Amino acid sequence: MKDYRNYIFDLYGTLVDIGADESDRRLWEHMSLFYGYCGAQYEPEELHRAYVGGLGGVGGGGGVGGGQPLVLHTAQMFRACSVKYVRLYAHAKELLKALRAAGKRVYLLSNAQRTFTEYEMRYLGIYDLFDGVQISSDHGCKKPDERFFRILLERFGLKAEESLMIGNNRHDDIAGAARVGMDGFYIHSALSPETDPETSVPADYCMMKMNLRLLQKRLLE
Repeated sequence: MKDYRNYIFDLYGTLVDIGADESDRRLWEHMSLFYGYCGAQYEPEELHRAYVGGLGGVGGGGGVGGGQPLVLHTAQMFRACSVKYVRLYAHAKELLKALRAAGKRVYLLSNAQRTFTEYEMRYLGIYDLFDGVQISSDHGCKKPDERFFRILLERFGLKAEESLMIGNNRHDDIAGAARVGMDGFYIHSALSPETDPETSVPADYCMMKMNLRLLQKRLLE
């Protein structure tokens, strides 16, 4: 395959395996208790309905003050309670290290919230393995919006023709990259959308089974 200077990775479903259950009653019981600590009384069902309905708030027990620090802590509390596991796919660290050892530049492009994604990356020990990290919550746009890709290219001085996008979502990762003239490598994982039609956006390269050791071999062969 072509020798690229820059390798741009998606995170969840590509390097990181994650499982979450936002319908678990225990999650909403914990969030109800958390809000109680902050001075507001909400029933678990009330919070769940507001979350599912995308409402800006909930009625009943009154608002919670505290400003931005409380917003951050609430988001992190929600994430910690809803996530069942977060772990690296086998050989993820070795892949990133091998690319950099070969003189390549490695970047992250993720549709996520920095309030928890950066902490999870640091917890997993991969945050500092990237030459640059770009998270959608910082920029007001996300994959497959070509603006998100162009911000990355301009921010780090990259050329699209020298860069390869690697991700598990044909629509977000592969189609988005193609819009700015960037090649794409689709890797299928358990977190790949089931509705991703294989014929929607042809990837330049493809692996239909998660195997980062094999991916490293293909990228550096």
